[in-house]
Amino acid sequence: MNRRPQEADSSAADQAADLDRRFRSPLFAYFSKRVLSRTEAEDLTQEVFVRLLHHPDRHNGQTVEAYVFTIAANLLRDRAKSVSGMVERTSQNVDLLVETGQYSPSLIEDRDPERVLVGKETIEDVLEALGELGERTRDVFILARLEVMQHREIADMYGVSVSSVEKMIMKAMVHLGARFLSR
Repeated sequence: MNRRPQEADSSAADQAADLDRRFRSPLFAYFSKRVLSRTEAEDLTQEVFVRLLHHPDRHNGQTVEAYVFTIAANLLRDRAKSVSGMVERTSQNVDLLVETGQYSPSLIEDRDPERVLVGKETIEDVLEALGELGERTRDVFILARLEVMQHREIADMYGVSVSSVEKMIMKAMVHLGARFLSR
């Protein structure tokens, strides 16, 4: 009778080790691209595993990969909310520095409305083009090109060959090239 709890603990530990092996590196790369501090990227990576282990059954039919990165995206969104208050206070401080002559306005990048609109439209176009790809091809392309993951890591994560990963990346590049270079 004492074996069942030990077996359950062993199974949970094996599952946690498998998740760590599969996702620690991709998650760290994901967060490293989005936060300034290596320590913060490590903390966010660890928090994904904590949330995943506390709520392993909330994936709502998503693949484990999608669920893990949904948790990661939610963590970044939560972080952005908490940081936004700090940014607002900082921007007020910069205004005060400019008024008192302690900070040069020329160091602040100019963002006119046209530039902001063009940027938003470009991002929307790229996201739409990526949305036209198959889910796996899109995810592989994002991991390789935006998250700068090694092809071998991506292949291991999806259980495919490195050659398959390279073909998916090329398929995505051809699609994006045809979409944007023909303009």
